[in-house]
Amino acid sequence: MSWLGGLGSGLGQSLGQVGGSLSSFTGQISNFTKDILLEGTEEVGDAATELHVSNSRLVELETSFATQKSEYDRLRRINAELEEKLEAAEIQVKQQSLEYRTVLQQKEVEISHLKARQNTLQEEVQKFRSSDVTGATTTSSTTFLSRSPSAHHGFHGDEVDLSDVLWSQQEINRLSSEVHHLEADVAHWRRVAQASKVPGAENGDQGEILKLQRTIQELRETMGKEVDEHQHELAVLQDAHRQKLSDITKRHREELAEYEERIEELEEQIQSGDGATVSMPAAPQDSSKLEELQATIHSLQEEARHQKIKHDELMASLEEAERLRAALEQEKEEAKAENAELLQNYSRLQSSVSELQTRVQEQEGKAMFKAQQDSEIQALKKALAAAEKQMSRLQSLSEVSIFLFLFFFLFFFTQLELVEKLRLAEESKDSAQTEDLQLEVSDLKSQLDQREQSLKQAHLDIGTLTAELEELDRQNQDATQHLITLKDQLTAQKSQTEAEVAHLKSELSDSLSQKEVLNQELESQKQKLSQSAFTLNDLHMGKQQLEATVKELRDKLSKSQELGKEARLETSELKKLLQEKEGQLSAVHEELGHAGKQGSEAESQKMFLEEQDKEIQDLRRELAELKVSYEKRSTEDFDLKIENKKMKEESVQAVERVKNLERQLQDNQTSVSRLVLEKDTRIEALKLEKSQLEGELNQLERRLADQAKQYQGTIEELTRARSMDASALQMEHERAVKLNQEKDLTIGELKREIEQMASDHKDTSEMLDITVAGQKQLSELLKEKDIFAASLKAQATEMQSELEAGMQQAKQDGDALRKSVEEKDKQLAAMKEENSHLKEEIDRLRDQQSRPQPMSEPRTLDIITELETEVAQLKAAKDKLQEEAEALRTVSEEQRESMMRSQHSLQVLQSELEQARLRHEQSTLNYERLISAKDEEITQLQSEVESLSTQRQTQPQTVDILQEDKTRSLGGENGNEKHDLSKVEIERLVKGIKEKETEIIQLNEKNLSLTKQLDQLVVSRDELGKLSQIVLQKDLEIQALHARVSGGYSQDVLLLQQQMQAYAVEREQVLAVLNEKTRENSQLRSEYHRIMDIVAAKEAALLKLQQENQRISTMSDPSGSQEMFRETIQNLSRIIREKDIEIDALTQKCQTLVTVLQSSSGDSGSGGQGGVSSNQFEELLQERDTLKQQVKKMDEWKQQVITTVKNMQHESAQLQEELLKLQGQVSADSDCSSKLSVDYSRLIQSYEQKERKLGSLSQELAHVQQTISQLSSTRDVLLGKLDSFSQDSDVSMPFVQIAEHVQVASAPPSSIQDEPLRQDLQSLQRLVAEKESMIRTLQENNHRLSNSASLSESEQRGHVEELRQSRERIDTLQRSLREKDLLIKTKGDQLIQVSENLRNRENDNEVLKQAVTNLKERALILELDVKKLKEENEAIAVKSREKETEFRALQETNMQVSLLLREREFEWRAISEKAAAMEKLLKDREQGKSGELNQLLNEVRSMQEKAVAFQQERDQVMMALKQKQMETSALQSELQHTKDKEQRQKLELERLRNHLLEIEDSYTREALAAEDRESDLRRRVALLDEKLASSCSAVENASQQASLQVESLQEQLNVVVRQRDEALIQLRAAQEQVNQYAVSLSNLQMVLEQFQQEEKAMYSAELERHNKEKDDWRRKAETLEDKASALQLNLDEANAALESASRLTDQLDLKEEQIEELKKQVEVRQEMLDEAQKKLTNLLNSTEGKVDKVLMKNLFLGYFHTPRNKRAEVLRLMGNVLGLEPDEVEQMLNDEGKKGVTGWVSGWLGGGRAVQSVPNTPQRPTHTQNLNGSFSEMFVKFLEVESSPAAPAPKLPVYDIKPLSAPPPGRSTVTAPAAGAAGSSKRGGESNPFLAPRSAAIPLLNPGAPGGSGPASGHLLMKPISDALPTFTPMPVSAEASAGAILKDLLKQ
Repeated sequence: MSWLGGLGSGLGQSLGQVGGSLSSFTGQISNFTKDILLEGTEEVGDAATELHVSNSRLVELETSFATQKSEYDRLRRINAELEEKLEAAEIQVKQQSLEYRTVLQQKEVEISHLKARQNTLQEEVQKFRSSDVTGATTTSSTTFLSRSPSAHHGFHGDEVDLSDVLWSQQEINRLSSEVHHLEADVAHWRRVAQASKVPGAENGDQGEILKLQRTIQELRETMGKEVDEHQHELAVLQDAHRQKLSDITKRHREELAEYEERIEELEEQIQSGDGATVSMPAAPQDSSKLEELQATIHSLQEEARHQKIKHDELMASLEEAERLRAALEQEKEEAKAENAELLQNYSRLQSSVSELQTRVQEQEGKAMFKAQQDSEIQALKKALAAAEKQMSRLQSLSEVSIFLFLFFFLFFFTQLELVEKLRLAEESKDSAQTEDLQLEVSDLKSQLDQREQSLKQAHLDIGTLTAELEELDRQNQDATQHLITLKDQLTAQKSQTEAEVAHLKSELSDSLSQKEVLNQELESQKQKLSQSAFTLNDLHMGKQQLEATVKELRDKLSKSQELGKEARLETSELKKLLQEKEGQLSAVHEELGHAGKQGSEAESQKMFLEEQDKEIQDLRRELAELKVSYEKRSTEDFDLKIENKKMKEESVQAVERVKNLERQLQDNQTSVSRLVLEKDTRIEALKLEKSQLEGELNQLERRLADQAKQYQGTIEELTRARSMDASALQMEHERAVKLNQEKDLTIGELKREIEQMASDHKDTSEMLDITVAGQKQLSELLKEKDIFAASLKAQATEMQSELEAGMQQAKQDGDALRKSVEEKDKQLAAMKEENSHLKEEIDRLRDQQSRPQPMSEPRTLDIITELETEVAQLKAAKDKLQEEAEALRTVSEEQRESMMRSQHSLQVLQSELEQARLRHEQSTLNYERLISAKDEEITQLQSEVESLSTQRQTQPQTVDILQEDKTRSLGGENGNEKHDLSKVEIERLVKGIKEKETEIIQLNEKNLSLTKQLDQLVVSRDELGKLSQIVLQKDLEIQALHARVSGGYSQDVLLLQQQMQAYAVEREQVLAVLNEKTRENSQLRSEYHRIMDIVAAKEAALLKLQQENQRISTMSDPSGSQEMFRETIQNLSRIIREKDIEIDALTQKCQTLVTVLQSSSGDSGSGGQGGVSSNQFEELLQERDTLKQQVKKMDEWKQQVITTVKNMQHESAQLQEELLKLQGQVSADSDCSSKLSVDYSRLIQSYEQKERKLGSLSQELAHVQQTISQLSSTRDVLLGKLDSFSQDSDVSMPFVQIAEHVQVASAPPSSIQDEPLRQDLQSLQRLVAEKESMIRTLQENNHRLSNSASLSESEQRGHVEELRQSRERIDTLQRSLREKDLLIKTKGDQLIQVSENLRNRENDNEVLKQAVTNLKERALILELDVKKLKEENEAIAVKSREKETEFRALQETNMQVSLLLREREFEWRAISEKAAAMEKLLKDREQGKSGELNQLLNEVRSMQEKAVAFQQERDQVMMALKQKQMETSALQSELQHTKDKEQRQKLELERLRNHLLEIEDSYTREALAAEDRESDLRRRVALLDEKLASSCSAVENASQQASLQVESLQEQLNVVVRQRDEALIQLRAAQEQVNQYAVSLSNLQMVLEQFQQEEKAMYSAELERHNKEKDDWRRKAETLEDKASALQLNLDEANAALESASRLTDQLDLKEEQIEELKKQVEVRQEMLDEAQKKLTNLLNSTEGKVDKVLMKNLFLGYFHTPRNKRAEVLRLMGNVLGLEPDEVEQMLNDEGKKGVTGWVSGWLGGGRAVQSVPNTPQRPTHTQNLNGSFSEMFVKFLEVESSPAAPAPKLPVYDIKPLSAPPPGRSTVTAPAAGAAGSSKRGGESNPFLAPRSAAIPLLNPGAPGGSGPASGHLLMKPISDALPTFTPMPVSAEASAGAILKDLLKQ
């Protein structure tokens, strides 16, 4: 908190420098609120309005996310560390388990050995006890030993060799155990033989036997070691030869069964013969038997040596064989490598032969054939030689392996035989004392013969194995023959291959031509691949760019996040500062209430308040700025995140494109591979046709040309096909892109799910790691704390017992005082909690002291008090108004409840304070009573002291002084140490000690008054002793109370720690729940964002289509509500301003009041008679009136605010409902829009096309005919209507958009205006809560300060000092308790906050869930609307089609009507002409011109005919026109289509041109390459021609040579034919062998399969076992987790115990220091004691010859008391004491019988002095009864009584050591030496360990010192040394010494 305090002070200084009044700050706040509200109204119209709501929540969630992330990182680190520890621990556990298992096995073996030894020892014991029962014991031992092997008779199934191996190993182990048992038997029999011999006869023989036994044991040990070694070798070799081993093991089993039977028979014989052997004791027989046994032992030793030599030789041969085997294996590997190289060479040769054959013609091939044959023959010979070498190596290997196997088995049998011999020899030794020993020797010999026979059989087996080796050699020879035949076959195959090579040469030329064609195709494919690669590269480049942009965005994001984190840290710091400042403010407000009473303090607090207000306002301003900047940064972060998401999606798309291209590449590669396969098939087909195409090179050239033309044609066709395929590929590409996008979406969802799963997994792993770490720590801490607790318990019990014993008397005296102290503790607690009231009383007392004449001016004081009361009332009214305003802002029931609680607590505290005052008065009365009681006790004690002072002389004063000094110093030191401890605790918890000092001074004044009262009591010197005793008693009581308090405190601490742990557990649970809720919140938020995006898209689409949105916008336009909101905002701002003004006025008035009060208080304090001026009173009265008016105004404004707030709430609720409705409608409409917009766009396109067609038709009709004006006008009207319809549809779009904008603009103000109000309310609630918490903390701090103030008076007298120290200790303990309470409260507050956060999160989740459900409902509604709109759209389309048909029908009717009109016009004209002609005719008739009439008639007819013809022509023209129009329309549509096609074809043409250019380039390259190849081929042809010419000449020469060679070859052929026949015979034999090998191989495979099955079964069994173990481990883990939880609890308890132990150790350290001081005092006393002892010794030296009169008196009396017969002993003792010699005493005793001893006794004792006062020897009650007892016993008792002190030794002041709890009653009070306390009040005989041994007669300490139990005033040992010393020499006697020892010492003297 120091750095926070420093930060706060620095901020306060900086803010103080900035300055500024309250009014300006309030004005700024009002302006700021206005600006924010205006900004809210302005920014509503933006497109990102929907994100503002989510942003505000995001900000809150990101803060929690940051904290959780830090916790998560920390936990992950811990998890990693714990995982590493776990792995290490598991490894250690495994290692330890292995070690423990091995140790267990060893221990079991040792146990078995020890059991055997125990049995033998028991048997020996029995034999030595009773020699008769030897036979029975030996038989029992042998039977016991012989039972062990009988358990191993059963054999496992001999189906598998592995089981045989295991069985043989088990048998070996069993035999070794039997050998051990037999050895034990032999040893037993030897002992029996040795025991039966005559002792002393043949000792040398026994020594030799022992030596022989040792040698035999050594030999056996070596044999055992060798057997172990050979068992290992056996395990290695058995794997190679399992079948033979199985046979041998069967034989071995049979033999073993025989041996076991034999052993049983022998055991029976031994049992039967034991009884007889025991009864033969003759020595000569034993000696003969011993000789025989020695002979057998010598023979066995010799055999053992021979066996050892053989064993060494065999080992050497084995090592050599192993070396040979290793060398052979190396050679075998080398041979294999050579073989592989030869095969590679062969394959290379074959490939080279094929190449040569292709290049060379048939004739040249014949010439080269021989050379190639020779080379091949050589190569084959080499291969043969290598194969032969390999075979020979294999043979040698097989021989060596067989030899090793045979050798091993021989060795194994010899070992078994040796074991058998040893066993039989031992049996023979066992039965050496039997009569049938010779018979058993003969049996052993027969068995030896059998072994020799078995050896012979083994030799025979070796012979059979050699025969098998010979068979293997034969097989090897057959294999070599088979290789030779193979060589012949290879030569034949070579000739065939040469023929095929010649045939293949012709096929090569054809294949080359086809290869060129295929190469062309391949190159075309390669070009495609290259194009795809280019596209891939482009995509990769794009991807890289996208990644770069993503990286940049991430960097920006990280920077913004860092800035956000910094801002959060700053805000958190500022919040903390705010809380501190507000806490200080609340404290200041509380102190303002008392300001009227405390004048001087009020002003300083007021000034401080103003500074704090300024600082808080500045901080609030900064906080507001930070909030604005943080919101901006959060918006920027969100934008960056959106961009990041987009970039990620683009990158995913790019990746998908790359994958598609890779797939295309793979497809291309597969097509290429298919082409290659087709090429191979074609080559195979061409091979058949190549026989026809030999020698036709010219034809090939022609064909090449033809094929080139054909391929060009095919390439053109392919290019056409590809151009056709391009369009299809584009379609497929589009489909792929769509699929890509869909997959991208799915991938994003899956990634989110994966991230969620990963987070869950991490959380679970962290929890597990935490639990594991807790377990480990708990286990370690528990161990430590158990040890510590045990030691502490022991110490506590000891300390408690000692303290209880020492404080019994003090408890009796101080019960009343303890009660009063407890009451005082309670009073102190109450007073500390409510010290503020005491302050007021102190101030009043101070004022009374400072004012000597208080009633000087009563009138002015009355006026001042009235004003003060009025001011206080006004301030209270102001406080109430402020509280009411805060309550209105917060509007929370919890705050009201807390206020009620606080009031209730105040009342309770007041009542407690009153009780505390009463208790204080009672306690003072109790103290006075106690002091009076103590005075009385002190007077009594003083009287006793005065009585004793005569005896003590000078010592008691010094002792008293020492005691007082000691107690004072101890009390002081104790107090100082405790004070130091309390200081440490205060330094830890409280930093402001300077503030406390003032209050400490005030309480010190009270303490001074109390000390004055006490000083009055302390008057006389006599009372000082009494006070010292009171101080001691109080010290004891303080210690006891401190012990109680410490015990209680430790218990309280434990309880507090448990509560803390519970809170921590709850906190962890709450955090876990929080994590889950945050995850749910993030999921819901992502769904919410997704649905909001969909809704936004659908809304945008709907706005374009539907005109109904205008109605909705008009219906839902809340312009009135906007105005209402603005009015309310204005009202609020106005109220805030007015309130600010009022606050300024009030502050100014408060300042004036303060100044007035200061002046009044200053005048009254300084002068005591000064008053206040009338002007000031008038001003105060005026201010009071103004304040009252302002209070009224405040009430009115409060009511206005309440009404406005309520109106706002109602309006906001209504607006929210309207908003929700509008959002639902908008989302419902937006779904329909997306689908309808597509249909609508298609309809618009069709309409536009139709409009174009109509426009063209109208133009053509206008040009054709202008006569049809009416119809054209109607058509124009129709066209205009259609245009207007399309325009309306276009115009409606912007209207809809405008309406949407209006709607969007009008909808959010309600929510935006609600949000600031809610945020303000929430912030005010939080501030109020924080202020209340700070008020509480400050109250408690004030109490603590007031408490600490009462503990600073340190320089008073001793008893006052100790009282104060005890109070301080109790205060520190209560403080620590309170601090723990505070801690618990803070933890509880944190818990409450966390729970509130959880509730908020849950509420948010519920809200989001509701939003999701609403959105889903909206989506359903929108889908329904979309369906309706689709139906409407379809109806509109149907109507449009109908209208189109009507329009066409109208056009047709129009055309028909126009045609009819024209016809009518022609008819009319014709009729008019006819009429004119008729008129003319009539006129002519009238004139009488008939000829003209006829002409005219003819003309009319001709004209009519012409008109008819014209009409027909016109109709034809019109019909043609119609057709032309229809054709033109069709042509136009076709033209449009063709244009589109042309564009596409142009694009394709350009692409194809580029492609063709590339192909041409490739073709040119290929052509150039082909030309190069042609030139190469021509060169080759020329070379071949030259070679042909040369070869022809060579052939002619060769033909002559061939004729000669043919003859020789024929002869060779005959030889070869013979060889072939032989080879065939060998082949058949080899085939037979191969068949045999196959049979054996099948058998081996069967065996292998069986073995594998068994292995599988084994593995399955092991798997099940492992699974079971795993389940067990899981259970163990669960149990361990439970234990860990239990251990955690134990650990917490142990922690508490540790803390208490640490306290105890501190106390112990203190006590040790005290003990050291006491030791110093003891040393001082020791010196005094030494001086006294020196004096004593001097006195003793001076009185060496004197006799103790008292002693002699006792002796004299004792003489007469003793009976007559025992008086001689008394006389002897008296003589001894007087120094007489024993002879003289004897003579006197002898004389007594004659004349009596009375004469010399009287003479001896007559002349002495009178006896002095006898020491106070307390007599026993049995003294009178035991008169008949012996004098020595009585004397011893007397000495014991004199030496033992009656009172216990004075105690050391070790009562400061505090026990944890009261000790149980009846416990002996003994202290632990570790604690450093002396053992006080032990048995009477025990002395104090701190004192040197001394005489019991010398007193050391005064008995009057406190601490002695019982009245020890008059005891002899406690008295000072008297002047007249007794004449008896002092004897230091210990309590442990017995009576006899004491007498002996006396007699020796």
